[in-house]
Amino acid sequence: MAASALPLFFEHVEQALEHAPHEVRRLFHGRGQQWPGLEQLTCDWLQGQLEVTLFKAVDDAFLNELVAGLVRLSQSALWQQQQGQSIFIQHRYADGAPTKVIVGEINDRPIVQEHGLSFQLDLGRNQNMGIFLDMRFGRQWVQQHAQHKNVLNLFAYTCGFSVAAMAGGADQVVNVDMSRGSLAKGRVNHQLNEHNLNQVKFLGHDIFKSWGKIRKSGPYELIIIDPPSFQKGSFALTKDYQKILRRLPDLLADGGQVLACVNSPMVSSDFLLDAMREHAPDVVFSHRLDNPPEFADIDNEAALKALVFNYQAPSPE
Repeated sequence: MAASALPLFFEHVEQALEHAPHEVRRLFHGRGQQWPGLEQLTCDWLQGQLEVTLFKAVDDAFLNELVAGLVRLSQSALWQQQQGQSIFIQHRYADGAPTKVIVGEINDRPIVQEHGLSFQLDLGRNQNMGIFLDMRFGRQWVQQHAQHKNVLNLFAYTCGFSVAAMAGGADQVVNVDMSRGSLAKGRVNHQLNEHNLNQVKFLGHDIFKSWGKIRKSGPYELIIIDPPSFQKGSFALTKDYQKILRRLPDLLADGGQVLACVNSPMVSSDFLLDAMREHAPDVVFSHRLDNPPEFADIDNEAALKALVFNYQAPSPE
């Protein structure tokens, strides 16, 4: 990356911050490859806290100029107007993704809002903060399509989709994730939104070893599949996604919907479309959700792919 490109970074950050709504929002998305010299840099507004993330090591000139610019931002009228509290840089490329505080002190467990819903973040300790900001249109879609539905949320993480589904009037949501720690955070997110936990299940299991338990709570009118691209020892996208798709007809109610997601720049939407046609031909593609405009990418197929499918049960012979 190039220190000479940083004035453009600060110009975009200040412009986005000035118009930021009262909720979490990405301010700058260098990974969309639109700004040469800034490809491995992002900036997120966390309602009073600014997180800048470096995805690749940079030279001292770049880092020093970045830090100096962030300090200047903290001294601006705009920062005071937006009630800024802290600025920190996460070095995502390094072991443990260490975080360096530039201004103020981190509130490492803030409660933030998105589309009227509350979520607790976990900052400064993990690669991911607890919510994926590029999926906000996906969560909004789920909220709009969950009423009176039995919902299955696979690879639930901290249950963002589940929170959206309950807010949208779902009858039940079943969350499945092998990380019990993530599901515990999901339980907190539901409590923050005053949801009835009797309607929410948390299954801390390996999905591929738990189809019996998952099927027991079905059939489902809405299934969400949002796996990691790779999780050592448990999931490899191009090898394991098909194993999920072939289970869908046994899990879905007639007329049910699937939101299937892929978030790897190495895999296009054709991968998912072709795999669904092969392994679940009665689950038919409907449309792809737009990504939030702040996540614009010069290659739409390198960005998040969130695809909606409809299931029509085959007629009995």
